[in-house]
Amino acid sequence: MKKLLQYGLPLALTVLLVVYMFKKVNFSQMWDLINHGVDYWWILCAMGISIFSHIFRAARWRLQLNALGIRPPFMAICCSIFGCYALNLVFPRLGEVWRCTYIASSQKAPFSSVLGSMIGDRLSDTLMVLFLLLLCLVVAAPALESFLDKYPVGRDMLGMLEQWWFWVAVVGGVALCWLLLYLFRNSKVVGKLKEMALNMWQGFAVVATMPHRWAFLGYTLCIWGCYYFQLYVAFYAFDFTRELCTASGTFGGLIPCLVAFVLSSISMAIPSNGGLGPWNLAIMFGLAVYGVTDAQGTAFSMLQWSGQTVMLIILGIYTMVYTFRTKNALPAQAD
Repeated sequence: MKKLLQYGLPLALTVLLVVYMFKKVNFSQMWDLINHGVDYWWILCAMGISIFSHIFRAARWRLQLNALGIRPPFMAICCSIFGCYALNLVFPRLGEVWRCTYIASSQKAPFSSVLGSMIGDRLSDTLMVLFLLLLCLVVAAPALESFLDKYPVGRDMLGMLEQWWFWVAVVGGVALCWLLLYLFRNSKVVGKLKEMALNMWQGFAVVATMPHRWAFLGYTLCIWGCYYFQLYVAFYAFDFTRELCTASGTFGGLIPCLVAFVLSSISMAIPSNGGLGPWNLAIMFGLAVYGVTDAQGTAFSMLQWSGQTVMLIILGIYTMVYTFRTKNALPAQAD
């Protein structure tokens, strides 16, 4: 049942959302756009930018690992990132586990410490998404209001935070966990959990105490800058998105791209195979706010997603070759 929920549920969700998306569009019109209305050089350019986002992520993670005394070769860290995203195409969220396992096993480091550093890595991404969402609320409030009007579930989720029973349930859950840990504090299981939690906390908290914290922030901006501009560059691949870059009030298409980018970033919290389904729907709606039809939005999202997927597959193959050739031969990198 655990395996079914872990792997079967994301796959089922991906299929359902893709079917839902294609039911909303004129498939022949979408296919015609992909065949005759695309400048593929811009898609290739976006694919190239995506490689740098992974390299910057590897450089940022290296700062955390080095602060923990873990010093793998930089290429090994890069390949752990490449392999993570490639594996997530097939098994959502499993890539993060492999990424930590690969580095921990090759460097004989505690897995929980490496995992904690990865959690810190992901938390910084979450904070960046929240910052971008706040930016959207300032520069594109009408677009987000339109999103909540069309999809009231988002407004309902925000409204849930105002309900007293929600906070009672949160406090009750925390209190129950604390009580169970206190009652069984002398058991081996709780002892192992405490040891793992301590190592994870050290890996996570190192962000606040490590050297080169400004470099960490700089790499974070570079990562998300690459994410944003690979989508913005793809706007020039289609006539209908290129028009958004010349329309008045869009600041050269930066605001429509920001809306689509923020919605798509939030959608990645939904477990699916490589974001297929939730990401495409988020992009489709973000563009629809600015007059792009469902068929056009689907064509854009599917082609952009396909380009990124092809790049991840290529990087995943490179990672397989690298890990095979360097198996049991990854010395720590000197300072």
